[in-house]
Amino acid sequence: MGQGDRAVLYDIVVSEPAPLGRVPDNTSEKRHWVRDASGQGEIKRFVNPWESSYDFSFPEIFKSMVRHKFLSGDSQRPDTSPPTVPVTKPDLSTSRTGSQALRTTWLGHACHLVEFPSGLRVLFDPIAEIPIIDCVVISHSHYDHLSYPTVLEIHKHHPSAQFCVPKGLKKWFTESGIERVVELDWWEDVEIALTLSNKETSSETSEPGPSNPSITGIISCLPCQHTSARTPFDKSHTLWASWSVSSGGKSVYFAGDTGYRAVPLVPKGVDDWGSDFDHLPICPAFKEIGELRGPFDLGLIPIGAYKPRHVLSSVHSNPYDSVEIFKDTKCKKALAIHWGTWAVAEENVLEPPQLLRKALIRSQLPETGVFDICDIGETREF
Repeated sequence: MGQGDRAVLYDIVVSEPAPLGRVPDNTSEKRHWVRDASGQGEIKRFVNPWESSYDFSFPEIFKSMVRHKFLSGDSQRPDTSPPTVPVTKPDLSTSRTGSQALRTTWLGHACHLVEFPSGLRVLFDPIAEIPIIDCVVISHSHYDHLSYPTVLEIHKHHPSAQFCVPKGLKKWFTESGIERVVELDWWEDVEIALTLSNKETSSETSEPGPSNPSITGIISCLPCQHTSARTPFDKSHTLWASWSVSSGGKSVYFAGDTGYRAVPLVPKGVDDWGSDFDHLPICPAFKEIGELRGPFDLGLIPIGAYKPRHVLSSVHSNPYDSVEIFKDTKCKKALAIHWGTWAVAEENVLEPPQLLRKALIRSQLPETGVFDICDIGETREF
């Protein structure tokens, strides 16, 4: 992890998952669970319980992609030619500054390191080298959000780090040799408390720590519209989630990987956010999140991997969807994630930020300063 000769030692206490904040009235119905034939036994898989979602089977996805690539004439290879997204070396301090600002660093794709005023450091969907990690939050099991080698490296160099994962995913971690993991269902929360020891495996360096060595926070598992799988045979066997973390008087909403509406195949160049498509259902979970758990100081919201639209819209947001998620969840500011790192869909690498500006204008929001993009490795304070 770039800091292989040292590891910060501390004690972490995590409460049992339970709703600690307001939840929707129908939460107890667990409509996103699919049980065995009795309806009361083991959870067999998970679903998106909204009209805004369409659950493609693997054969349907295959047929749709074949038709799109070879018959429609609309298929394209994403333009990845330089210049693309600027990459800078991140400024990752080995000390907890105790700043009153919320500090976040984009490390590519959906990975953000967030440093709270309390000193708590939370890493979302890791793909990078970090000097100090207290907590790792995973949105779902897809490979671009849950990397097995990366998780093993984190565990090796940060053995005290706490992993928070969606329901059903704990087994994957324990089978990987990681025991410090808690799994949560939608609308469940855990309280996390760190007591720093100010001892490290290397005697050459020391971490001063904050003035108060006790650090606390609340981590909340929240809904989103997506799916999960690591093979063709385990689709939706584990849950997917968005998350919020609050600590030191600041809060962050991490949307993870999500769709907003299921859009049908429309002619090329047709605006699927036009009035002809007002009837399409939108995912209601984001307004519930905003009303019950918002507002948030910062949202980390995906804007990429959305083409072909009729195949991916149910699980991936385009920038117009993303702005609606931003408004629904009542985020004060937002940074764009899930773009510019890997070409996982057909849109050109730099198309998402271009469309984001247009989407902000359409919603009568400022083009800059509210929902922004940043360079890979760049740090922003809020």
